[in-house]
Amino acid sequence: MKNMLLPTCSVLVTTYNRPESLVLCVESLFQQSHLPTEIIVCDDGSGEATQQLIQQLQKRSPVPLLHVWQADLGFRLARVRNLGLKTATSEYIVQLDGDVILHRHYLVDHLRHAKKGFFFSGNQYHIPHDVTQLMLTNSSASVHTSLKLAKWNWRRLRCLPLQKPMLYFYHWKTHYEYVLGSNMSFWRQDLFRVNGYDEQFSGWGWEDIDLALRLMQLGCTLRFLRFGAIQYHLDHPKSSRAQEDTNRMRALQIIQEKRFACEQGLSQHTDYSDAQNFLTH
Repeated sequence: MKNMLLPTCSVLVTTYNRPESLVLCVESLFQQSHLPTEIIVCDDGSGEATQQLIQQLQKRSPVPLLHVWQADLGFRLARVRNLGLKTATSEYIVQLDGDVILHRHYLVDHLRHAKKGFFFSGNQYHIPHDVTQLMLTNSSASVHTSLKLAKWNWRRLRCLPLQKPMLYFYHWKTHYEYVLGSNMSFWRQDLFRVNGYDEQFSGWGWEDIDLALRLMQLGCTLRFLRFGAIQYHLDHPKSSRAQEDTNRMRALQIIQEKRFACEQGLSQHTDYSDAQNFLTH
């Protein structure tokens, strides 16, 4: 693994008013066995507490730590991810949410499988509510110690020999429905070719599946990383699902329309003279 040439990597971390979770997430990035080129916090309108936290983290970050912020006008995850993507400088993008803690080899697991023409969705273990509260309120409670209090699950197991065989496990037509927007990785140029996230999505849900479907229409292959790329998801109240049905129908239109570029996407935030090329089929 040490001799592998890994791509340069920008990590996009989305957040909204959960600084107590964000600090654990970003610190787990600081402790990665292979550090990213840069970390970009994509902030969907958080208040001053999050801004102050990021300023503190920037002082001790081992890599550039950037803060991209947009006004709080509702759940606009697609837009803030596009802003992060516009800011990113690396050839490879790993995206996650700020309410997860990462296994020490999380980035290595994503990067060692990176291959042209493919994009990936990783693995996540949900930490129970009581253990989450312990981790958020007790700064001395390590991930390893806290997980001893939670039930064992295969999603917590990292096993290198099983990672590659499992990449070919999913084969049914609806496998795209299992993508995990908080744990995905892509080649930056592929995201630009599909014009990034569709900002017509508002409210929770399906913007990640829409992106996956458009990447597949482009010709990219979706693979699922199992027994690696592990996140530990901190429990929290769910966002409103009021827009889920509308978002689902919008995403699934991609299958009938067979298009890969969205109209209201990344090109709205770029200065490229050939931005319209993103919209060609």
